[in-house]
Amino acid sequence: MYSEVLKSMDGGGQMEMHMIPHENPWENVLTQLRHTAEIMKLDPNITKIIEKPEKTVITNFPVKMDDGSVEMFEGYRVQHSNHRGPYKGGVRYSPTISLDEVKALAALMTFKTAVVNLPYGGAKGGVVCDPWKLSKSELMRVTRRFTYSLMGLIGPEIDIPAPDMNTNPEVMSWMLDTYSMMIGHTELGVVTGKPLEIGGSAGRVEATGRGVFIVMDEALKTRRKNKSDLKLAVQGFGNVASNFAKIAHESGYRIVAVADAFGGVYDSGGLDIPKLLTYASSHPKRSVEGFPDAETITNKELLELDVDVLAPCALENQITEKNADNVKASLIVEGANGPTTPDADEVLNEKGIMVIPDILANAGGVTVSYFEWVQGTQSLFWDEQEVNDRLKRIMSRSFEEVRASKDKYNVKDLRTAAMALAVEKIAKVIELRGIFP
Repeated sequence: MYSEVLKSMDGGGQMEMHMIPHENPWENVLTQLRHTAEIMKLDPNITKIIEKPEKTVITNFPVKMDDGSVEMFEGYRVQHSNHRGPYKGGVRYSPTISLDEVKALAALMTFKTAVVNLPYGGAKGGVVCDPWKLSKSELMRVTRRFTYSLMGLIGPEIDIPAPDMNTNPEVMSWMLDTYSMMIGHTELGVVTGKPLEIGGSAGRVEATGRGVFIVMDEALKTRRKNKSDLKLAVQGFGNVASNFAKIAHESGYRIVAVADAFGGVYDSGGLDIPKLLTYASSHPKRSVEGFPDAETITNKELLELDVDVLAPCALENQITEKNADNVKASLIVEGANGPTTPDADEVLNEKGIMVIPDILANAGGVTVSYFEWVQGTQSLFWDEQEVNDRLKRIMSRSFEEVRASKDKYNVKDLRTAAMALAVEKIAKVIELRGIFP
């Protein structure tokens, strides 16, 4: 079944299914954009361009199942902006995926690539399906047919997909092969997040979690505390969260709590992260649920723990107006996309809680995807140390640029500062390029 093929998926083999409050992610993104545009006194004509996706594709395609029956699947690809370069964004498989969710994530990718100054725009895609009920062969056929339906819309100079929730390097291999068979030659640059054996990049699996760690570490440098005295809580234990926890632990930070879709664990003295990683990897649900050397907590309790750093690395809309006032962490670093709603942001800002926003904090993944794309198109590959060094330089520089943007626009929060930095770069390119014809 699908659970077997997902052992190395981008989400770390774990299906994140935290309860999501009823918030429209696309409306949240538009709220943030319009708020930022007002502060920047942005030309309204530029705002009109940025707030509309350039292309929205809905595709319905048949797939023959293992029992001989045919099922119809619905897929999406939203290409938000290519003003700064080719579209770039992940592909997710989920029974709950919606067009508004994909539109929101595509726009966030546009802002994210601008914040870290990559020559990309933003896109996102996905297929409405329950991947945990698909066999490996069914999953492959879904992927190949979905890829075929996007021919002409994706390509190394057009739109470069990558893994996202419930997809993995093997899924990217199938996309690469399908595209390559259709054009008659192997094209390594059509997708990123591939296995190392066919043009993947060293350091890609850990990249998003490593990027989250880098910006957190930068933010904490001004605090006169030993790393081991700071308490960290991590929501999620998939790819991003587990790698963030591993790197933070190895650097000397104390992680006191971890919670995922199935359960949570807490130890005020600090969790043994290597043991927890081993435990989760052998758990039937790839979860921390039932870890014997810690107390049990819920996701709600984790978000409201008295800790120094909270790292929500699961799904969107986790910190809302309803629970923001109970958050005690002085620093939130967003490993997930859109874990904090605009209403919650207002509460957190009033409390003086620093939030390192998703479009900066989790940009490590797309940054190393960019490295993979560069390596693949040049057929010249780097070792892991070079990848990690380049990632650190970009993430650290981007963090400082966001802080400078905060001062430039005289805003209270880093989210608005990061959005302003991104919109400023996108707006400048729109002005320079003009409107065709």
